[in-house]
Amino acid sequence: MQIMGKITMQDIAEMAGVSKATVSMVISKKDKHIGEETRNRILNICDEVGYIPNSIARSLATKKSETIGVLLPDIENPFFSELFRAIEDRANSLKYNVFLCNTDNDSKKEKKYLELLIGRLVDGVIVVSEGHIKSSVDLLKKNNVPYIVVDRHIDDRKEYNGVYCCNKSGIFKAVKYLYTSGKRHIAFVTGPAELEVAKRRLEAYECVMKEFDIYKEGYVFQGDFKLSGGINATEEIIDKLDKFDAIIYSNDFMAIGGMKVLKRRGYRIPEDVAIIGYDNISICTMVEPELTTIAQPIYDIGTTACDKLVNMIENRVCVDNSIVEFEPDLVLRKTT
Repeated sequence: MQIMGKITMQDIAEMAGVSKATVSMVISKKDKHIGEETRNRILNICDEVGYIPNSIARSLATKKSETIGVLLPDIENPFFSELFRAIEDRANSLKYNVFLCNTDNDSKKEKKYLELLIGRLVDGVIVVSEGHIKSSVDLLKKNNVPYIVVDRHIDDRKEYNGVYCCNKSGIFKAVKYLYTSGKRHIAFVTGPAELEVAKRRLEAYECVMKEFDIYKEGYVFQGDFKLSGGINATEEIIDKLDKFDAIIYSNDFMAIGGMKVLKRRGYRIPEDVAIIGYDNISICTMVEPELTTIAQPIYDIGTTACDKLVNMIENRVCVDNSIVEFEPDLVLRKTT
């Protein structure tokens, strides 16, 4: 039978010689009162013609789409791709599908994606936004869509749900280790100025350096959480500082860019300068020398965020002020 256009449930019913309601029950697996022969006939026809159920229509009827959306700022950054992998693994194990939305740090693109996700009736959204997170979360709240914020702080987070890692603790461990190793001229490469997580890591560096009485003006350099940001900031460090014996980068991606520059300019790592990154992305063990880093439990953060979101979806509650904060660890490798 040749059918023009998209195959419908009515088409399947006509081919199987049953009612549309019977087909619907078989497809939605509510078919315990339908005979095995009829069930198999319907399923075989669906398979034969490549029938795909209309998920939007089904979600309207069931008020559940079994899909979640994930907003990421930059999928090229390994931290976000590894985080997404964890979310996707856990979501699939819980029988949920995942929509990945890469915003490229563009507020208009982010808003467009959010409107698309809400319009597609996703059950919930995990938000890892760069600079526009409050407006994004407020839009989700207005539409009663469950959400979790990951790794991105909001100024007044009392009214928001999130999964985080303690930035100050991580920076403290890095500075303390370098200090006990005899380092006194520690430069710092920060992330985008408008990003709250970058501000918190910078504030932690300044606070801890002052606690150890080794803080120096002019030792903070602007980065952007990208490889190129680490390259440019490290060129500045070499050109502007007379003396430095260690560099802490606000993420691993920038640290790897910095290592490229240092080696090209004749510096030995760690003999001349110690390097510490932040995140513990998988590529840390692929570079030479292997990168010492402040490790966030990326996989655990992703799975915890997914668990919390699905729990809200399944229990039909949109709670506020549900916060989980992980403790980072300093992972020592060959750059210190």
